[in-house]
Amino acid sequence: MSTRRVMIMAGEASGELHGAGVVRAIKSRDPETSVFGVGGERMKTAGCELIYPIERFAFMGFVEVIRHLPFIRSALRRLERLIRERRPQVLILIDYPDFNLRLARIARRLGVPVLYYISPQVWAWRAGRIHDIIRLVDVMAVVFPFETALYEKAGGRAVFVGHPLLEELETRWDREEFCRRAGLDPSRPIVGLLPGSRKQEISRLLPPLSATIARIRDTLPDVQGVVGLAPTISRDLALPLLDPDATLVLVEGMTYEVMQHADLLIVASGTATLESACFGTPLLVVYRLARINWWIARRLVAIPDIGLVNVVAGRRIAPEFLQDEVNSERLSQAALALLDNPTRLEEMRVALREVRTRLGSAGASEKVAQLAFELARSDN
Repeated sequence: MSTRRVMIMAGEASGELHGAGVVRAIKSRDPETSVFGVGGERMKTAGCELIYPIERFAFMGFVEVIRHLPFIRSALRRLERLIRERRPQVLILIDYPDFNLRLARIARRLGVPVLYYISPQVWAWRAGRIHDIIRLVDVMAVVFPFETALYEKAGGRAVFVGHPLLEELETRWDREEFCRRAGLDPSRPIVGLLPGSRKQEISRLLPPLSATIARIRDTLPDVQGVVGLAPTISRDLALPLLDPDATLVLVEGMTYEVMQHADLLIVASGTATLESACFGTPLLVVYRLARINWWIARRLVAIPDIGLVNVVAGRRIAPEFLQDEVNSERLSQAALALLDNPTRLEEMRVALREVRTRLGSAGASEKVAQLAFELARSDN
């Protein structure tokens, strides 16, 4: 039997993390399977041959996409050539819908089965995309149980695999050791900042978030602030954006430790809000786009809350701050209201445990690998 060939595309940090789990699961099932595509160091370590590094795709928002159109077109042409030359038996797409659906169209035209892992948020905005997805994708591997019914009702095939976060949320150190390594005092309160994995997020969110820590310390001088940097963000990018009065600690490679050991988190809307929920750590959700992007987005979003933690809960558990609400005055008031009220903090922790329960059980990567092998045709 010829060696299986699997192409995989992950365009952002959270997708790359989930992609690494899938690559490991594929290699565990069949070490000879050739896996290649777009990802980061974790996918490379797991056994994926990288055609592009993930950093080339780290842009967000309508305006940024337009600005990067020459690269997008060039990347699509190169990946199309790759599909023609290496004939993958299945293409696995992970989240990143605007680019991935274009790649799915190419794969469909060339007769390559498509497995889409982590659905675009059709339940939140641009619901009409579901018909294109069904036309272009053979199987959807969805991570929220309510998504299965959406696709089946529209005539597609969807398999609930559980959320990959449940197999990835591991920390290495307890609070004492984490604080020792980070230069923090374990006996003092910690507020963690998670400003995102894209440069645009960092530039818009880190200045007001760091200023928030300075304001909190005016009232609670014992509070310590720590910034958990995503793998795609360098210290050199983050340092000039910090409020000099905040006395913040920046840590790399410790994001999950920040999530677990902080007393309160301020988190950029996205997968990180669910990760924080799984650790049971109270949080505030922030979201800020370029004004033109926000003007467009707010006309497309069809749900009352944007934080995934609140979407999964079906109600607002974590306070949300959007656009101009992302300022140090509003955020520090909300943070202090929680830090000064242990009862409210505990109520949020209880609600977050319910969110984790809704995400199913561990094993998503194995289930995705199984679906990929089912789609792969050995005679390609």
